This record gives sequence, C-alpha cells and structure tokens, in this order.
Amino acid sequence: MVGREKELSVHFVPGSCRLVEEDANLPSRRVLITGATGLLGRAVYKEFKKNNWHAFGCGFRRARPKFEQVNLLDSEAVHHIIHDFQPHVIVHCAAERRPDVVENQPDAASQLNVDASGNLAKEAALIGAFLIYISSDYVFDGTNPPYREEDVPSPLNLYGKTKLEGEKAVLENNLGAAVLRIPILYGEVEKLEESAVTVMFDKVQFSNKSANMDHWQQRFPTHVKDVATVCRQLAEKRMLDPSIKGTFHWSGNEQMTKYEMACAIADAFNLPSSHLRPITDSPVLGAQRPRNAQLDCSKLETLGIGQRTPFRIGIKESLWPFLIDKRWRQTVFH
Repeated sequence: MVGREKELSVHFVPGSCRLVEEDANLPSRRVLITGATGLLGRAVYKEFKKNNWHAFGCGFRRARPKFEQVNLLDSEAVHHIIHDFQPHVIVHCAAERRPDVVENQPDAASQLNVDASGNLAKEAALIGAFLIYISSDYVFDGTNPPYREEDVPSPLNLYGKTKLEGEKAVLENNLGAAVLRIPILYGEVEKLEESAVTVMFDKVQFSNKSANMDHWQQRFPTHVKDVATVCRQLAEKRMLDPSIKGTFHWSGNEQMTKYEMACAIADAFNLPSSHLRPITDSPVLGAQRPRNAQLDCSKLETLGIGQRTPFRIGIKESLWPFLIDKRWRQTVFH
C-alpha cells in the first residue's frame, strides 16, 4: 500500500480498446484521516489531497465506496490499517460530537472519544507518525474567556469531559502528538443537520412561522476548510520542526449567538428575519453548555498558521444548494 498503487488506464489501438492496470505514482507524504466521511473529515481529506499529499480516509457507516471502512473500536483493524499505510501524519476527526447524544449514550461515546483515541495515539507512536487529535472548546466552562492552551479545563457536560479525557489519553500514549481544540463548525454539508449552524436554515427560510433562537450562548462559527488548512499547515511545520506538539487552539473570530447567526444567514440570502425571536434565557433542556468558551488562537498565529473565512461568505457558499425559493438565487448570485 505504501507509495504506489494500481490505476486503470484506457489504451486505444486501431480496431480495439482495452483497460490496462499500471503503477500509479503517488505523493511521498502520507496522511491518514479518521472520520473522513464527516463534515470536518471531508474537508481535511480534500485539503491534504489538493496540496500534494497521499491522503487515505477511513470512516464507518458512510465509508464505502470512497473511503476505507474501519471500526476504530477494533484495535486489530486499526493496527493493520496504520502499519499497512505507514502514514507520516494522522488527523483524528472521528468522534461523537453531539452533546445530547453523549449524555444519552455515555459508554459508546467514551469508547470512541477516549478509548479509540488513546489506542490510535499508541499506534501512531509505534511508527513515528504525527497525530493531530481534534478536540473542542467545550473542555472549558465558559466563565472566563478567552481561553489559552495552558488554562485549566473544566467541562460542564459529558461531551466536554470525554473530549478532555481523550486529550489526556492521546498525550499520555504519544508524547509527540498534538491536540487541536476548535469551536462550532459549519461548511459544505451533505444535509443541513450535519452542522449546528446550517441546521438553522429551514427555520430561517420558513418565515411564515415564528422561530425561537438562542441569544444566550456566545459562539464563534468556524469554517471546516479553515480548520483543514490549519491541520495541513501544522503537519507540514511539524515535518520540519519536531518541537511542534502539544495543545493548540483555532477558531473563527466573529462572535455570535445562534440568533445572530440566523439573522446573518437571512441577510446573506436577502431573506426576512422578523420571524426569528431571540431567547436570552439560559437553555434548560439538554446538556449544559458553556456561556462563552472563546479560544485564544495567538499560539498558532505566532507560528504563521491560520486561515479565516468571513462568516457571510462561508455560509453563503455552504447553504445555497439548500435554498428552497430558487428565485432568490437570482438576487444573491447575479
């Protein structure tokens, strides 16, 4: 599997056409992406691939046909895939990221977010691969932002606790690994429910029905392609400098509540927003959320790493395929 693979090419000769299997020349730098079928994983895979990396993606439920199906809870399968591919870098995007699901399925979430992450770190260490573990701003309680990498975490919900335990498992099993904490994500979704930002689009579009929107929790929506760029830049810097390791933060820099995001989405598509109602009370249902877990990103910025897509531009790119009233496309894009 390392370095060369087979590819099919069509050979034409007068009177016939045949398929020939030939060696394919692949880039020498190899990266393995877990959770490559997810919103962030797809962006990470695309970013490395277009920058001359041999990218290998694995997923679980949605893996076939583009990616390899791997159960990260199967330590033997993980061992074989890593030792066969011999990646220089592993970007670990796979996780149970929905706080309310984690509360309801704590054991399954802990197995994926903690146990599988620790095992992956161990396997990466055995072959000298640089592991980037994707973590979350939810490791903080949101009472004293902005948070630097060395600030003491204090997660409010089980999701934040599993991500923090995952960080510890990774760094204990692999001293050269990196932890990248990120906030709420959006991007080119396959369905609106894939992101807590894009899922609001239907409420924005159905303006004949009033919709309550959270106006309490302060968020920093971040485009997945920006996180993907940070992962690649971090990996490339690490290949030149082994001191690149430990914990890092990356985030968009536009502070918004979900109500403000929804209004910005409406504005981007020239849609009405008067039906959206801001709710300023702390949410009482579901897992507890931090009020403001803003991440200080100066550590990565000092390294010359980072990219930020303005929310209005990024959200328009992400959501226009889901625009119900096609007439609006004329005013938005022409």
